[in-house]
Amino acid sequence: MARYGIGIDLGTTHSAVSYFNLERSTGRGPGQPMLPLPQLSAPGTVEPRTLLPSFLYLPNAAEFPDGALGLPWNNQPAEVAGEFARAHGAKVPGRLISSAKSWLGHGGVDRKAPILPWGAPADVPRLSPVDASARYLAHLASAWTAALGKEAPLGEQDVVLTVPASFDAGARELTLEAARRAGLPEVTLLEEPQAALYAWLESAGESFRKQVKPGDVLLVVDVGGGTSDFSLIAVSQRDGDLELQRLAVGDHILLGGDNMDLALAHALSQKLGADGKKLDTFQFTGLTHACRAAKEALYADASLKEVPLAVAGRGSSLLGGTVRTKLLRSELDALLGEGFFPACAVAEEPRAARRLGLQQVSLPYAQDAGITRHLAAFLARQHRALSIASGVPVTLPPGRAFVHPTAVLFNGGVFKARELRERLLGQLNGWLKADGGQPVRELPGADLDLSVARGAAYYAWVRRGHGLRIRGGTARAYYVGVEGNAPAIPGVPPPLRALCVAPFGMEEGTAADVPPEQFGVLVGEPTPFRFFSSSVRRDDRVGSWVEDVEGNPELEELPPVETALPADGRAGQVVPVQLQAAVTELGQLELRCLEQGGAGKWKLELNVRMKE
Repeated sequence: MARYGIGIDLGTTHSAVSYFNLERSTGRGPGQPMLPLPQLSAPGTVEPRTLLPSFLYLPNAAEFPDGALGLPWNNQPAEVAGEFARAHGAKVPGRLISSAKSWLGHGGVDRKAPILPWGAPADVPRLSPVDASARYLAHLASAWTAALGKEAPLGEQDVVLTVPASFDAGARELTLEAARRAGLPEVTLLEEPQAALYAWLESAGESFRKQVKPGDVLLVVDVGGGTSDFSLIAVSQRDGDLELQRLAVGDHILLGGDNMDLALAHALSQKLGADGKKLDTFQFTGLTHACRAAKEALYADASLKEVPLAVAGRGSSLLGGTVRTKLLRSELDALLGEGFFPACAVAEEPRAARRLGLQQVSLPYAQDAGITRHLAAFLARQHRALSIASGVPVTLPPGRAFVHPTAVLFNGGVFKARELRERLLGQLNGWLKADGGQPVRELPGADLDLSVARGAAYYAWVRRGHGLRIRGGTARAYYVGVEGNAPAIPGVPPPLRALCVAPFGMEEGTAADVPPEQFGVLVGEPTPFRFFSSSVRRDDRVGSWVEDVEGNPELEELPPVETALPADGRAGQVVPVQLQAAVTELGQLELRCLEQGGAGKWKLELNVRMKE
């Protein structure tokens, strides 16, 4: 049996590790510890810190003397992660990898290809989003081994790694691959909003029963460095005991602290431009990193009215000198408060900008920066879905415009700013009042920097049958596209239907046979398999069909699986199969194809494939 549950928060902006003694007789203890993370704060200076900034600097071979970047477990690392990487990389942004987690969830690029730093000069080495994530995880693993490896070898512990609730199956599998490349043992994935709620439950102890009651709907709002995640969790009662069940999660919204830093940088760049100081791309990247530090300083100290910024230049021209400016608190409040948490009606949808036909490939940031509009759309959409679904454990009064949460748990570094929490609460209470609801209450005591790691470690203890477990299974229903037979008609493709292979809420560690149909798989030739998901079709069951696939707003198409299934001498043939779906203990969705009357067995995962 493992001695510790290890919770790893692999964040867009910061990463952290917590650990929980699984030998406790109760879930309460003297305080759940965080693992100190040794990292460079300056060349030749290693300091332990609770958070590891998720930044990776790729130094020039001649940039630092031998040993200057050494760590306790590696005297000459090829890359530098953490505080010094973030600070020094702001001065040399062409060699700094940031937002690797956002790239990991971006299905529009090859996430295993060396593409980071994005847009770096040709002479800079590059890493894939998977490899960059693996470097952060390897640093965290090495820190554990250096501190507690003799007492509790890492490979013998129960490791829980968190991911955004909105990560699709492909992004989750790539996260697992990054963990494998980092040398981590088999890990369990846990959604970040659930981890935050587990941390709150552990911190509240038995007092949580006084703060939530049957019929409550808990809204977890998680806005981190790269994503905005929304989750709804119902509180119900069975045989006198409280139960928690996840009702819904939102879509993958690439909107968070990174966007806010860019907004500040654009505003200050325009201000500098009005003074005749035009920044090049290199300097603008440096300004963005400087804005992040200034934002954090202003929110951390309410007495500050402004923070000076300095941006280094290149060469001996006018642009080569250091450019100086400052960020005012009034600018911060206007740009972030009004820009990202605007007042809006609950019926207001996120705005879609008109796009040009030719675009530069980059991260697919949300087109609308209004987090409140995205939240309104989520609550309204889920009310429509839950109102017609069976088995919902809470009562949804008719005539409401949106799901009425009764309590809010904030998570993510963005909400360290009290002003932003209050702004979102005020907006939410305005919607509730107008819709005949009661004011929402904030669940107190959340540690916005550390709660995800702590909740993940605590979850390892809950998995052993202790405490209160959040039920819910898969956060979406999953479908595979099935091509039908039809006479050839010029310009008309064969009909496409979507077959449900994993319904909403399918529990981990379970499998289900698809009702018998005439299915066949093409073997031995490269071919795409199309997959879809839905966060609103809650009553579909394994074997349910969706006829209107193309353009259906209830379905989201996932990146296709491109593969040639092993043919065993039958290349080009369509082999009759029976389908079976499974959700593994690690949260991976598998579609198994079992040959009818034969020995052929194939397994498709949403972004990897192998023969059984």
